[in-house]
Amino acid sequence: MNHTLSHQQIERARKVIPGGVNSPARAFGAVGGEPVVIDRGQGAYLYDLDGNQYIDYIGSWGPQILGHRHPQVMQAISDALAKGTSFGAPCAAETEMAEFLCEAVPSLEKVRMVNSGTEATMSAIRVARGFTGRDRIIKFSGCYHGHVDSLLVQAGSGALTLGTPSSPGIPKGCTQDTLSLEYNDCQQLEETFEKFGSEIACIILEPVVGNMGTVIPDKEFLQTCRDLCTKHGTVLIFDEVMTGFRVAFGCAQSLFGITPDMTALGKIIGGGMPVGAYGGRADIMAKVSPDGPVYQAGTLSGNPVAMAAGLSTLKLLRDVNPYPHLELMGEKLAAGLTAAAQAAGIPHQLARVGSMLTLFFNQQEVKNYSISSQNDTSRFAKYFHGMLNRGIYLPCSQYEAMFISNAHTEEDLDKTIQAAQEVLKEIA
Repeated sequence: MNHTLSHQQIERARKVIPGGVNSPARAFGAVGGEPVVIDRGQGAYLYDLDGNQYIDYIGSWGPQILGHRHPQVMQAISDALAKGTSFGAPCAAETEMAEFLCEAVPSLEKVRMVNSGTEATMSAIRVARGFTGRDRIIKFSGCYHGHVDSLLVQAGSGALTLGTPSSPGIPKGCTQDTLSLEYNDCQQLEETFEKFGSEIACIILEPVVGNMGTVIPDKEFLQTCRDLCTKHGTVLIFDEVMTGFRVAFGCAQSLFGITPDMTALGKIIGGGMPVGAYGGRADIMAKVSPDGPVYQAGTLSGNPVAMAAGLSTLKLLRDVNPYPHLELMGEKLAAGLTAAAQAAGIPHQLARVGSMLTLFFNQQEVKNYSISSQNDTSRFAKYFHGMLNRGIYLPCSQYEAMFISNAHTEEDLDKTIQAAQEVLKEIA
């Protein structure tokens, strides 16, 4: 493939943007080479500046569950734009969004809109601390909850990819109350509560991890989190920024039958626009300003254009119900990739929940950070570039999940599996 124009654009960007990208996850740092620069998307496909077409398995890192430029979503955006871009005052769409979310998600009685997943998790933790009057929080190694100071401790996603599980610029005081435990380890969790139970404000976790690759929770683990939080008066926060309306219409919490006290959302609820939200039990959310003393604000929160895009997407998901189809597509792709790796004799694991999946280059089942950190990232880099050269656009890190959209076809999956067979055989 010719990437001349992408190269020129990245060189231009590096002069004015750190690394030439506005998020490290886009930088190809884990796989080498330069990012391709995207010009447009349509359905299940991306097109770069040089005119190359790719079958897209990133979907803007999850939001494009309906595919790029769905006509109803685009029309909703157009209709909202005709009225203005932002008001800095209440609009009806944000109330409609809040009502929709509270009806669809088991844990939400009240919700506050924000502008990103990072804002959502940061705010949820602040509210949990304000509600409980406690300072300590529990997170799990390899889970990424945005670039919040107190959470960049053994973080996943870009931080794990770049080999910097914590970040300079964060004072020690910001993380002194953060306890980072191993995902899926019930014993460690119970021992921690035995020691610090009365001091722990909240547990925050991804109910299906997407930021050290797709890691599936043990049902016992999620139930232990719920039981310990209930026993000790601790707030259980599910970070469903990635899984919300992706793995099920009612989010991962409905899939596993575990109801958290608070939930953070993002990605799909914005329909491709920058949106986040956090919410939960009414008594907890009563602490949020202006009703309560916990301050959180956002000038552009509840933006009417973003609300229009998100509501259109969510209504389509409710009315069309693509989840059975996405499950079948996910099953087919997972089986095809597994068979290709087996035929090539490459040690691997395949983890999938619905339309969210990861092919790990690892001999062990990936259950936590310790195992995921042993992935063969060098082999993944070769796999990534081999697939990219065949027109398959995968996440540029072993530690990210890939996503299927409702716009993908059987033919798209067949092409992807064929490409994987070729590439895996080459790199075996």
